[in-house]
Amino acid sequence: MAQRHHDLTGPTAGSVTTGDALAAYLRAQATEFLRALRLHREAGGGAANGAPGVTGSADATTALRRSARRISASLHTFRPLLDPGWSEEIRPELAWLSGTLALEHACEARLERLLLALHRLSGAAAVPTQPAGTGSPARPPGAEATAGGAPAPVSLVSAGAARRATGAAAAGPAATGAAAAAAQKPPAGNAGHPARPAAPDRGNLTVGAAKAGALLDRQLTLARTRAHSTALQALGSSRFHAVADRVAVLASDVPLTPAAASTDLRTLAAAAEERLTDAAGALPLLTAGHPYNAEALIHGLSPDPAPHPQDAPWHQVRLLLRLHRYALEVLRGDIPPDTRLLAAGQALDRHRDASEAAAAAAQAARTPRIAPATAYALGVLHADQRHEVEAARYAFQRSWQKQTYGTTTP
Repeated sequence: MAQRHHDLTGPTAGSVTTGDALAAYLRAQATEFLRALRLHREAGGGAANGAPGVTGSADATTALRRSARRISASLHTFRPLLDPGWSEEIRPELAWLSGTLALEHACEARLERLLLALHRLSGAAAVPTQPAGTGSPARPPGAEATAGGAPAPVSLVSAGAARRATGAAAAGPAATGAAAAAAQKPPAGNAGHPARPAAPDRGNLTVGAAKAGALLDRQLTLARTRAHSTALQALGSSRFHAVADRVAVLASDVPLTPAAASTDLRTLAAAAEERLTDAAGALPLLTAGHPYNAEALIHGLSPDPAPHPQDAPWHQVRLLLRLHRYALEVLRGDIPPDTRLLAAGQALDRHRDASEAAAAAAQAARTPRIAPATAYALGVLHADQRHEVEAARYAFQRSWQKQTYGTTTP
């Protein structure tokens, strides 16, 4: 039942679809790469968290990853039109660079996702939004002293109150008083209502939630620190400078084959779309079309520490969808992408994030000599993230079916 999602031969595909359009796209992305590299150096790419240039450095790193992904994807999709020796040499290097730079942000986002889920599941208030550049969230005070009894749910948000009080202490007594008042203020969603105590059936979860959060904080903060060091080493290595030199040459000279000037890019873009359609058709979309089918949860409860094999086809579809979207950028230029295609991609991004978060919770639960309440909280957290995997599959199924039937001509 594979069906085409876009009419790549229609007028919306653009009038210029030969190798010249590919060359212009690659030059533009190479220019963006070099601009982001210059901004990264000006911002002081090795700045520590809290330094003045940390925000600019993070934005420049994101731009570097963005342009590197697009160049690598275009070299993959349209490789018959490019010099094979050159493209096969630079494409893996761009993938290495993009993956290395993404690790630190992935660890930070994963920790935030898991801590928010812990607070939600334990019945406590949500974690306050952390200001940019403040590093990883502090561990909840008293997290290591909960073995004597079940702490009140407010202990789960004491870390946020401590951060607010610490930041306000530097601003003077008035600010400190305001921070203390804010710490006692009920959540915005329950204005005028007292904080709801934890339900009796959440008692065991509340006991271990603080320790589970502290354990995840330690493990993922360590992973983030290592990823940051790895990224700094990569950006200062001769390997990266070789990649930057090749991209600088690409900004002015794209090594196209002689046949590229007369070859229609839409044929290669349609082949990328067909690979995506075939891979999506092999997914269990019929099962994913039913909410709460528990398919992702049942297969996610295996004690095997290896990644869940059922997630791999969904991750592959996510990569193929990205290749398809970048190919459309080459063909259509500045025309905005289809919102339904974006929705499908966002659902698969959530699927990837939830899958990796569940794996992190499972890894933390395998820590030797942790308290049973801590292991229980991590188990509940793992199951919650596997339910998020299932929800993301359901959202993708709905977006994909709309994309398929909504753009198919009778």
